Amino acid sequence: MKNLSAKKMLALALCGAMALTGLTGCGGSGESASDSGNKNQLYVYNWGEYIDPETIDLFEEETGITVIYDEYDTNETMYPKVAAGAYSYDVICPSDYMVQKMIDNDLLQELNWDNIPNAKANIGQQYYDSANEFDPGNKYCVPYCWGTVGILYNKTMVDDPVTSWSILWNEKYTDNILMQDSVRDAFMVALKMNGYSMNTMDTAEIEKAAADLTAQRPMVQAYVIDEVRDKMIAGEAALGVIYSGEAIYTQRENPDLEYVIPEEGSNVWIDGWVIPKNAQNVENAEKFINFMCRPEIALMNFDFITYSTPNDAARELIEDEAIKNSEIAFPDLTQYNNLETFHYLGEEGDEMYNEYWKQVRSQ
Repeated sequence: MKNLSAKKMLALALCGAMALTGLTGCGGSGESASDSGNKNQLYVYNWGEYIDPETIDLFEEETGITVIYDEYDTNETMYPKVAAGAYSYDVICPSDYMVQKMIDNDLLQELNWDNIPNAKANIGQQYYDSANEFDPGNKYCVPYCWGTVGILYNKTMVDDPVTSWSILWNEKYTDNILMQDSVRDAFMVALKMNGYSMNTMDTAEIEKAAADLTAQRPMVQAYVIDEVRDKMIAGEAALGVIYSGEAIYTQRENPDLEYVIPEEGSNVWIDGWVIPKNAQNVENAEKFINFMCRPEIALMNFDFITYSTPNDAARELIEDEAIKNSEIAFPDLTQYNNLETFHYLGEEGDEMYNEYWKQVRSQ
């Protein structure tokens, strides 16, 4: 069992109970989305622990629609399942570059904004402006969460200034470093450290990043995803690459932890709701997205998952001024240099990065 907060443990227990009674699945529905099409059902595919289960209950109670809810751990495990067409999910929550990939491969349908008025009324324009990078014209994606990627460090275990990605190559912290088990995130760290774009297609730059990641490998305690949060809270590592939303949660659990966006720049990401082209319950999907964009519902999700909400109306409802004005949750991005959003680099880019990543991990 992961080191979750009591609230999350209770919510997951409730999910398990609901799955046993056949009401909804949290991480494995048991009913294939390929069998969808029932006007009273909705098939949702989302990241693990990325929604307050109570909001799903409220949606079901209000609409009479049963939500069948599946989870994935990375964009790369989600995409082939959807691309194969064997599963007809109605709503998915991919990240920026994956939204772009799904658009390019004709896997998404354009949204009918008239049917999701809360999305236009409550999501800040600045987030649509950012999303325009990967969703030109804002035709396919409603921003759900956003944030940055940085270094989380334990003040009792690190006595050097944490200002640069290069500290993750300091031999002093060998076996106390946690890296993301994600090809794009790992390469982002090395590319940014060298002053390169994280969207580079320059072979020499990618080779340099791969060489640095290979040199770093003996110093790395583990390549992780969600586990970085739990290990840092428990004091099992000194430094870890982490998403800002996870950093907020870890600081609540362990006050010795600090979060930094390195001076070389980082990734500013957006995850958003999309409707696949083969969705069988489009009207229900629109109702779901519209419901999730209500201020009070968006606030519930922010409180539960601690990832920054692009819902300006929800942010106004936050009562804790420290959180409402948190530099981690809602940073002034104009303070930082060289911030970027991941782009989909095409099949050639995927193959190149994946091949170099395999070499790094096989050493």
